[in-house]
Amino acid sequence: MKTTEEKAKEIAKLMEDGKGNDVTLLDISGLNSWTDYFVIASVNSSTHWQGLYKDVKNYIKDNDLEIHVTNRKSPDGDDWNLIDLGPIVIHLMSPAAREFYDLEKLWFKGKKLDF
Repeated sequence: MKTTEEKAKEIAKLMEDGKGNDVTLLDISGLNSWTDYFVIASVNSSTHWQGLYKDVKNYIKDNDLEIHVTNRKSPDGDDWNLIDLGPIVIHLMSPAAREFYDLEKLWFKGKKLDF
């Protein structure tokens, strides 16, 4: 059985394989009580996001995960899309939103993991 960290690494790799830009995996498990890992990636459009979302849905079927919440920060869905899998939260952001919110800086105490 895969650990949560192994699943987070596989999701980060999935984002990279799906042409997500500048994919980052952060271990924030010791910093809060509501999730363990952030997967952060930049996307080019809502169509790009939809493709990556489809990949996530296919991945969770075989890996004992479920989507708790999916939120969009902008009305057209192009700025920031969040997919909450419980122990793993995926942030798919436009380059402008990613620069503005700078989650890596906000969660600087998190450990950046290789995948």
